[in-house]
Amino acid sequence: MGLVSRHFRNDKKLQDCLVKDQAHVTKDAKGEHVAKIQAALITLEGHLIDPAELRDKRYGTSTANAVLAYKRKRQIINRSYQRTADNIVGKRTIARLDAEMAQLELRTVSRNACSGIRFS
Repeated sequence: MGLVSRHFRNDKKLQDCLVKDQAHVTKDAKGEHVAKIQAALITLEGHLIDPAELRDKRYGTSTANAVLAYKRKRQIINRSYQRTADNIVGKRTIARLDAEMAQLELRTVSRNACSGIRFS
């Protein structure tokens, strides 16, 4: 099954990241897929990411640090070859980001439905 959150599901590079090791997102990557990762880290954890990295949609040092903090907090570690978290967005990391974004989207929709606010 692919990514399910509205935030990530239509992004081919992130869908590939979920299933292919060679599609991991690493430092110096650029593009819309990086911007989506950055936005999720800000939304879920309030991480501070360098404005230049955000503008350029670039996976720079502050994005790498935010990914590392996210992974450490959640103990996202491939214990078959790692002892500590790294700053790479791979299969486990994108799956967790996607699950958390999907939960947030669901809570937002539910909260709005309960308040009587309608969206088209």
